[in-house]
Amino acid sequence: MGDLIWIAAGLLLALGLWVWSRRLRAGSGLPSGEVVYSDTRAWGPVARTLVDHDLGLAGRPDYVVKDRDSWVPIEVKSGLAPSAGGHPGHVLQLAAYCALIEAEYGVRPRHGLIQYSDKLLHIPYTVALERELVRVVRAMQRARQGRPARRSHDQPARCRACGLNAACDQRLVR
Repeated sequence: MGDLIWIAAGLLLALGLWVWSRRLRAGSGLPSGEVVYSDTRAWGPVARTLVDHDLGLAGRPDYVVKDRDSWVPIEVKSGLAPSAGGHPGHVLQLAAYCALIEAEYGVRPRHGLIQYSDKLLHIPYTVALERELVRVVRAMQRARQGRPARRSHDQPARCRACGLNAACDQRLVR
C-alpha cells in the first residue's frame, strides 16, 4: 500500500509540473511547437548567432519556434506596443530574423511575432517586407562603405554580453 501512495504522489507531482509548465509557456507568448532556438537562457543554453552572408546580416532572435513545417521568430520587447502595428525598427528587426532563419535553415518563415509588454503582434513576412529589409540593409552598407563600423563603448561587461562578440575585431574581451 505504501508503494502505491508514492506512485500516486509521483504522478500527481508530474501532472502538476506539466500544468505549471503549460501555464508558463502560455504566459510567455510563445506559440505551440518546439522551441528550436533561444537567446534568453529561459529555455536552455543561448544559441549561436545566425548569419546570412549574402545579405551581410547576423543576429539572434529571442526565440524560434518550429511547429510542423512552420518556423516562427519571436522578438520580446519590454515596452508597450504602439497604437497601430509594431515600431518600424522592431518590424525590420523581425524581418531580419526571418531572413536569417531562411538562410540558416532553408525554410522561409510565413510570419514572426513581436511580444510587447501589453500585446502580441503577428507580423506577416511578405515579399514587400523582405524588399524593404534588403533596401534598408543595402542603404546602411552604402552609408558605411569604406568606413568599418566602430565599437560604440568602452565597457567590457557590455562587450562580453554582445551577441556579436565572437566575430568582432574590436572586442574588448575574448
